[in-house]
Amino acid sequence: MKRLVDDDDKEIAEINMTPFVDIILVVLIIFMVTATFIVERKIPVDLPTAKTGEKSKKIVKNIEIAIKKDGTIYFDKQKISIPELKKKLEELKTKDVSVVLRSDKNTKFQDVVKVIDTCREAGFDKYIIETQVQ
Repeated sequence: MKRLVDDDDKEIAEINMTPFVDIILVVLIIFMVTATFIVERKIPVDLPTAKTGEKSKKIVKNIEIAIKKDGTIYFDKQKISIPELKKKLEELKTKDVSVVLRSDKNTKFQDVVKVIDTCREAGFDKYIIETQVQ
């Protein structure tokens, strides 16, 4: 007794993986492009390294203060002076925020001290100093 086999059943039983691989590659490319844009949005500062550095923990909101090598201060990616910085920090003191201080490793220490003093005068006594972990 001969059994008849339908060719259509064989085609349905096999899964074509080509469209799945195409979709995964497109998603990977989109992820890589967006990750590059996210990383490049920070003020370019050559951070010092520290052996005891820690990975930053997720905080409700961070205020980023960056100090470039020439002493220029940036508050959340906008150039700012010390008096303007103090005013902005005093406005944000009532909210649940944390100050993240980023400084170029070749910045004068006096410039860093000015920013720390301004943070303390505005009522921020705890802040994060960002470094590169070795």
